[in-house]
Amino acid sequence: MDLIRLLNACHHFPGFVYAAARLRTADNTIEIDVRPRQGSKARCSGCHAPASGYDRLSQRGFEFIPIWGFAVVLLYCMRRVDCRRCGVTVEAVPWGSGKHQLTKAYMLFLAQWARKLSWKETALSFHTSWEKVHHAVAYVVEWGLQHRQLGTIRAIGVDEIAYGRGHKYLTLVYQIEAGCTRLLWVGEKRTKAAFQKFFNLIGTKIARRIEFVCSDMWKPYLDLIKKNCPDALNILDRFHVVAKLNLAIDQIRSGEARQLIKDGYEPVLKKSRWCLLKRPENLTDTQRVKLREVLRYNLKSVRAYLSKEYFQTFWDYESPAWAGKFLDQWCADVMRSRIDPLKKFARTMRNHRELLLNYFRARKQFSSGVVEGLNNKAKVTMRKSYGFRTFKVTELSLYHVLGKLPEPPLAHSFY
Repeated sequence: MDLIRLLNACHHFPGFVYAAARLRTADNTIEIDVRPRQGSKARCSGCHAPASGYDRLSQRGFEFIPIWGFAVVLLYCMRRVDCRRCGVTVEAVPWGSGKHQLTKAYMLFLAQWARKLSWKETALSFHTSWEKVHHAVAYVVEWGLQHRQLGTIRAIGVDEIAYGRGHKYLTLVYQIEAGCTRLLWVGEKRTKAAFQKFFNLIGTKIARRIEFVCSDMWKPYLDLIKKNCPDALNILDRFHVVAKLNLAIDQIRSGEARQLIKDGYEPVLKKSRWCLLKRPENLTDTQRVKLREVLRYNLKSVRAYLSKEYFQTFWDYESPAWAGKFLDQWCADVMRSRIDPLKKFARTMRNHRELLLNYFRARKQFSSGVVEGLNNKAKVTMRKSYGFRTFKVTELSLYHVLGKLPEPPLAHSFY
C-alpha cells in the first residue's frame, strides 16, 4: 500500500488529486505533488463560490503531519480566479487556511499536543518552531471562538490571577454549572472597564438570564454584577472570606509576637504561624504540639484563633435564617473582643451579610471551589511555559486549555 493511497483514504479532497510522492534524502522530507482534478472549478477565497480561472502562481509548500520521522510537504501551484463578486483573488484550498504554511490537519495536530505539553516542548518533539505552534494554536482557538455556542448561562464565577512581572492581573470569567465548567472570557487587567467587556460580549439577553454569580468582595465586581445581572444571586467567594479572616489572624499574631519580645517576655508565638492558620485536621504532629503549647496562654492570638475556628460552623448551616443568626451573634461577640483586625473583619462581614447568605439560598450548589480549581489550572498552564511575554499569547493558551472550544472538523483523526 503506497503513501498516496493512504492519503486518499484518510485525507481526500474532492476536486484535487495527489499526483506523485518522492523522498528528498537531503533533509528527510517527503514531497507530495497535488494538482486540481480535470474539469473541477476553483473556489474564490472570499465568497467560496466557484469561479473561472485567471492564472497560476508559483509552487507553494504546505507542511503536513510528519510520518515515520519524515517531514511531509504538500506542493501545489495556487490558481487565481476571476470572481464576479470579489474580483481577481487566490483560490481557497480545503487543506489550507489563508497564508498559513501549515495544513489545517497539521495545525490541529500541533494544537492537540500543545494542550498536553508546553509550546516549546511541542516544537522540539515535532522538529518545528515555537512560532508555528503559536500559529496552530491561534488558528484552532480563533475557529473555536467563532463557532462556540454560549447558549443559556446559568452560573458564572469571576476572579483574577496574577501574570507576568509587577502588578499585572487577568480577569477570568468561568461557567461553573454541573454539566459545563469552562473558561468564558479572559480580560486584561483587573478593572471595572475590563470586566464590563465580558457583559458586552455575551449581550444583555444572556446576562439577564444568569442566576448565580460567584465573586470576591471587590466593590467594582459587585457593582457590575448588580447592574448587568439584576436577578442573579451574587454568592461571595468562600475562599476569599476565609483568606481575609486568616489575614486578620496573622496580623494579630505578628503584632503580638513583636510586642512580647519588646516587653521582654518569652517568645511563645515564635514558629506558630501555620499552627494558627491551618485547620486542626491538617496540622502535622510537630504543629499540634506547638499549638497545644500556645493555647495554654491567655493571648489575643489565642482568642482570635478560637473565634476563627468557631466561625467555621457558619458554613455548616443549611438554613439562611439560622446562618444569619449565627453570623450576627459571632460579629457581636467579636466587636466586644477589643481585637482590632478581627473587628475590622466582622464589620466587613456585616456589610456583606446578604451576599454571604446567598450561599445558603443557592442551597450550597455553587461556591468558589470550582473557580479556584480552574484558577490553579490556569496558573499551571502559564507556569508550564515559564510565563508568556504578551497578553495575547496568554489569552490564546488559556482559551485553548480551559475554554473547551469546538475544533475544526477533519476527514480523519490523527493520534
